[in-house]
Amino acid sequence: MSTEGDLLHVVTADNISDQRKQFGKRIVWGSAALMFFVVALQAADQTGWISIGFETWRPTLYAYILWAICLCAGQVITRGEHGKRTLFILPATLFVVSMVVFPLLFGLIIAFSDWNLASPDGRKFNGWDNVRQMWTDPFYWNAMRNMVWYSLAIIAEYAIAFGLALLLNAQIKGRKFFRVAFLLPLMLSPVAVSWMIGKSMLENRFGPIARILREIGVDKPSFFSSPEIARLMIMLMDAWTYIPFMMIMILAGLQAIPKDLNEAAEVDGANAWTRFWEVTFPLMLPVSITAILIRIIFKLKLADIIINVTSGGPGGATDSVTSFIFREYRDRSNVGYGTMLAMFYLVVIVIAMTILIKAADRWMRPRY
Repeated sequence: MSTEGDLLHVVTADNISDQRKQFGKRIVWGSAALMFFVVALQAADQTGWISIGFETWRPTLYAYILWAICLCAGQVITRGEHGKRTLFILPATLFVVSMVVFPLLFGLIIAFSDWNLASPDGRKFNGWDNVRQMWTDPFYWNAMRNMVWYSLAIIAEYAIAFGLALLLNAQIKGRKFFRVAFLLPLMLSPVAVSWMIGKSMLENRFGPIARILREIGVDKPSFFSSPEIARLMIMLMDAWTYIPFMMIMILAGLQAIPKDLNEAAEVDGANAWTRFWEVTFPLMLPVSITAILIRIIFKLKLADIIINVTSGGPGGATDSVTSFIFREYRDRSNVGYGTMLAMFYLVVIVIAMTILIKAADRWMRPRY
């Protein structure tokens, strides 16, 4: 069937005059200049350099909405039919920007402010004071070191998840039952896990595990009094919750591997270990790295279990960065300093994940 002469999906160049193009550009750039002027005035008013009386950020919001409307209209005025195509994605892009960029900028303003909710003075710009306080805060850097240990635990979680996935991929009796049973922890929220295990089963006076240990002769069993043991308990509870997530991803990858490959390797004389190491594991690398990276993202947000079970104790030994920032907000009402800690942690996460993704991509890239 010939499509010659069918212009249904063809956009031709519109004959747009220079005056119309200039008008569209003036609308866009004029509204942009107005928006930046309002933002500058608002920022100066918020930092105390000038006093205009802007109580909220609504002027900036209105200026942004006006610029967004003018930008969309300018696309149609200057580009015609091609500009109309842009309208299919441009409003959504502008909305995403407003939901990401504006809160980030507002967070930066708060991060460089002295804002304690318990103080009657309100928020005041304090420059680099929060940064200097952060660099000398031993509890914050202790939480950062704890995050390194928590993240390294993912190696053991991955090994266990891979073993369970291999077991569930094999032809064993009750395979469907075990698949559902192993997924049960993932169906629970971390808060439920922390209360069910940390506050109930591991309670040192009335918990069933402590009672059993006393029955066999252990004197005064305690799971959260020692820093090392408390940190290990947090790791175990978090691992129990999220190992099924890694397991189900790896199991899906295992089931996607053609059985002919392992059968051919078996015919060639390869034993079970050789088939796993030379066939299964290399083919599972993309899925494994994806599961590990997603698990790292979840681990970097670890807070629920710590807040409910230990509140960071003993002496900050179990604190994660997120739980420490949470207590900075809740217990000390220190919004400015807490926001600075969160912003710095965000930068660390972005840098670390970028390095990990690039390293994983380079490692998986075929070598010729």
